Amino acid sequence: MRRPYRKLNLDERRILATMLQAKATKTKIAETLGRDRSTIHREIKRNWWHDEEVPQADGYWHVTAQTLADRRYLKRRKLERHEDLRNEVIGKLKNGWSPEQIAGRLRIEPCPPYRICHETIYQYVYSESGQSQELGRYLPERQRKRKPRYARKARDRVFPLEISIHNRPDEINNRSQFGN
Repeated sequence: MRRPYRKLNLDERRILATMLQAKATKTKIAETLGRDRSTIHREIKRNWWHDEEVPQADGYWHVTAQTLADRRYLKRRKLERHEDLRNEVIGKLKNGWSPEQIAGRLRIEPCPPYRICHETIYQYVYSESGQSQELGRYLPERQRKRKPRYARKARDRVFPLEISIHNRPDEINNRSQFGN
C-alpha cells in the first residue's frame, strides 16, 4: 500500500537549495531528506526559477519554490479546498441526490456562499479521492468509469478497400465520355 504523500516544507526546500548549490547529487539529497529520489526530481522540475532578463538568477530558490507551491495549492478544485462544501455534497449524494439536483439546490440556497456545477461534482466523484470513498455507487447511473458525453461513434469505412481509383476501367481513365 502506498504511503500518503507529504509535501515538502520550507525547511526541506532550504536544505534542498543548499545541497543543490553545493552540487550534491539528487540521490544524496533524497537520502538526506528521507524522501524518494523522484520527489526531489519533481520538486526541482516544478519549482526551478527561470529569469529571461537576468539569466544568472536561474536556479532553485527555496523561498520562490515555496511561493509557487502555495499558489498551486490554492488552485485546487473547489470540493478539495472547502471541507464543509465537500461534506454537504457527499451527504446529499449518499441520500440519493443526483449531482444535477445538488448543484441546483446549492445555486438557490442562500446559506453556503459556494456555487458549484454538476460537472465539478462528477469530476470529484471520479477523481482519486472520490473513488477511494466509493462515491460512484451513489450516482444514479453507477458506472465505474465515466463515458464521454458526445463521444464519436466508430463507423465503418465509407469506401471498402477493394474500391480504389487504381482499379477503374481504361475507358473511364481516358475521359472520352461525359460524366466519367
